[in-house]
Amino acid sequence: MNMESISRDVNTLADFLGKRDVPELTSKALAKGFGIERADVCALFGGAILGGADVFAGAMRANVARRYAIVGGVGHTTEAFRERVRELCPDVSLADDASEADVFEAYLETRHGLRADVLERLSTNCGNNVTYLRDLLKERHFECSTMILIHDESMQRRIEAEVRQEMPDVIPVSFASYRVHVIPDEGAETEMSGAVPGLAFEGEPFGIWTMRRYLTLLMGEMPRLHDDENGYGPKGMGFIPHVEVPDEIWDAFLRLRDDFPDFVRQAVPVRAS
Repeated sequence: MNMESISRDVNTLADFLGKRDVPELTSKALAKGFGIERADVCALFGGAILGGADVFAGAMRANVARRYAIVGGVGHTTEAFRERVRELCPDVSLADDASEADVFEAYLETRHGLRADVLERLSTNCGNNVTYLRDLLKERHFECSTMILIHDESMQRRIEAEVRQEMPDVIPVSFASYRVHVIPDEGAETEMSGAVPGLAFEGEPFGIWTMRRYLTLLMGEMPRLHDDENGYGPKGMGFIPHVEVPDEIWDAFLRLRDDFPDFVRQAVPVRAS
């Protein structure tokens, strides 16, 4: 394998998926990009890495929203997330059945002395992350015409598309919780669980996935965003509106799929509530 070309293709997907509508979460950046100094809501979504809570804390300190929400219930990867937090942050106390929203909140309070205004603890996937949050905001009578979305780099495009579909009166502001690149590295750990020989991160955001999981997340998004009969768009399952995927992005994915055919998570037709 040519790790130089593989690195370029991985970074091409990452740059496309990890959408950031503003260069930083500040009132000045929001005013320049969207004509507002504060959004109505800033939401951190489960499925992001732990470092996403640090980005969320920065947003709270910068006073970029009127309300702050953390979204995430208990899914098939939640226990692994709890264990990762216990490993990285032994000072953070977690209940054995803590939802992902509870995990982020515990970290936020322990490390930053901050708490969100509302936690959504029922959702288990990208789709009901949005619908349950929408319903909870209505229940609490929280106005929401603008919303900052903070999610995993791999999921940022899709969470924005979900908001556009399920909350059409809301203007979304995307801010991926991290942006990272990979580089060729012949000395990269090959015995570590989840490593991919020859690839390393160029700087590692706090709590970043293993390389194998990172590539699986990036590559798994592409069939979901691709608007055909197998995707999540109008021509397929109808979960999200059409997302324009430029040819060069899709071509990068196809090359990676040839190199790593086992890394593509298949889109699923049914999303549990």
